[in-house]
Amino acid sequence: MESVVDVSTANWDQEVAKSTILTAVYFWHDQCPWCLRFAPAVDEVSEKYRGKVKFVKLNILADVTNQEIANNYGVMSTPTLMFFCSGRPTGQTVGMMSKDDLEKALIDILGRYRTCLAQSTQLRSSYIV
Repeated sequence: MESVVDVSTANWDQEVAKSTILTAVYFWHDQCPWCLRFAPAVDEVSEKYRGKVKFVKLNILADVTNQEIANNYGVMSTPTLMFFCSGRPTGQTVGMMSKDDLEKALIDILGRYRTCLAQSTQLRSSYIV
């Protein structure tokens, strides 16, 4: 997943909480077979939407602090893909899905993100993704 940045507590604020672009956080772990099967779809979609959506991944079993991040956002199952707008959760998908279904979910979230961006900034509509 070259286009997907690894995150942890060390860079969570910089990569997710303070991100100025819609950010998709992929909660996963390497003992989850569904996560490993879903990863190529996440990678493909992240490449397609590069510049419009930032994709990051958090291995929830890498350490206790990563587990705490997942718990703080109510992640109960992997794989989970949670979307953040201006550091706030704006939607999520849970479980493995096809690349096409992931894109449909992303298009839906992008619609909500436009609303979030319009309400939280003074940007003109021509700047909204």
